[in-house]
Amino acid sequence: MNFPYFVSDNEEINTAYRLAIATLSANILPFKDGILEREEPVMIAGLGYVTPWTRDAAINTWNAGGMICPKVSLNTLKSVLTTCENGYRIDGEYWDAIIWTTGAWHQYLYTGDREFLEIAYNATVNSLAYFEETEFDSEKNLFRGPACYGDGVAAYPDIYAEPGVSGIIAFKDLKQYCCDKGVGIPMMTLSTNCLYYSAYVLADKMAQELGKGKQYEAKAKAMYEAINHHFWKEEKENYNYIVDEFGGCDHEEGLGCAFAILFGVADADKTEKILRNQHMTAKGIPCVWPTFARYETEDGMGFGRHSGTVWPHVQGFWADAAAQNGNVQAFDRELKAQTENALYDHQFAEIYHPITGEVYGGRQERDHRGIVEWRSEPYQTWSATAYLRNVYLNLAGMQFDTDGIHFHPVSTELVNDMRLSNFHYRNCVLNITVRRTDGEKRFLMDGKETTPLVVKELVGVHEVEIYL
Repeated sequence: MNFPYFVSDNEEINTAYRLAIATLSANILPFKDGILEREEPVMIAGLGYVTPWTRDAAINTWNAGGMICPKVSLNTLKSVLTTCENGYRIDGEYWDAIIWTTGAWHQYLYTGDREFLEIAYNATVNSLAYFEETEFDSEKNLFRGPACYGDGVAAYPDIYAEPGVSGIIAFKDLKQYCCDKGVGIPMMTLSTNCLYYSAYVLADKMAQELGKGKQYEAKAKAMYEAINHHFWKEEKENYNYIVDEFGGCDHEEGLGCAFAILFGVADADKTEKILRNQHMTAKGIPCVWPTFARYETEDGMGFGRHSGTVWPHVQGFWADAAAQNGNVQAFDRELKAQTENALYDHQFAEIYHPITGEVYGGRQERDHRGIVEWRSEPYQTWSATAYLRNVYLNLAGMQFDTDGIHFHPVSTELVNDMRLSNFHYRNCVLNITVRRTDGEKRFLMDGKETTPLVVKELVGVHEVEIYL
């Protein structure tokens, strides 16, 4: 593996970058499952785990893995597929499995691997058909299922919680009378439905690349309208979190709002309002805000494991959403918080306390002990790749598309000068320098001024210079 080197005039970001690379590399291990025919190196979820998870596989590929360790990310994506009558289907927790499509698409953008794209398209089409049959609510035109990252009941209102039960999946057994076909947990969440919208859009993009016909344009449009109809609340200028038969939940879901912006579910007006109104804690965007009352403590320092706490992978998507929409202040604030949290005890942990920035697993129901504080897993892969995402996509400004890399670095005040070297892209190696100046914006390739695009056919070693 050829990891890129990064150095800037901000020593804290330099150190955090090295920690992120170290965390990713430490979490690459041999593994065999899914459609892998033999043990291959994959990205596992973190130091506390021994396997990949479907959503982690997708997020880690999308964030950075597909860029800097593409063979490993390819293995990881394959390891969470299963076979079915028509080829392949995405495996793992049913509600967030569809995020695999977004990760797979970015693997293709980074590598141009058309053989994998055929697999990805087949798995996506089969998975969409399966989930349309089992979890789609045709009345609301939304998919049922918990939030993308929300395994635990700490992510949800009291109706979904039972004493001594920590996993949301138990709801189907404890309250089967509330459930519909499929697993049928009767909630529809913002993040999960944004991911289904993305899957419809990307399935058609995959089809175009493969010379196949589009088939999801109408479904994508209908989902776009349904999400904005059911979740958007103009009076608070933001999206609600949950739609269900119990009155829903008007909390803010950080990941859902970031996805709504990144996938274009939120138009320019909604995006501006979300970026202005989203609640921030001292140590970054909370996963869900506010925490649910059952997790509060008298000293005001208690938060749910999946509500009120700061998860770095959510921070990464939020910072990216801000940067892609010109809100440099929000990007700077989140990148600074990410950096400070990582340097607090020199690791990218799973979860942090929103007030102190300490590693903190949050509170949640647990067997006979009631509500207790859980452990925050150490050296979590998606926490590290979330940081790499913002170095590569925003500090260096790389935006990947089917024609190559378009460069649009963020003019952040956190970094004036930076260099990213040994960055492997398909058949070339890029050494990228970005400098903030008071002069005219310029983009140079090998000393010659040109348009800010590195085409996918480029070969050899090349110097990229960007003056902001």
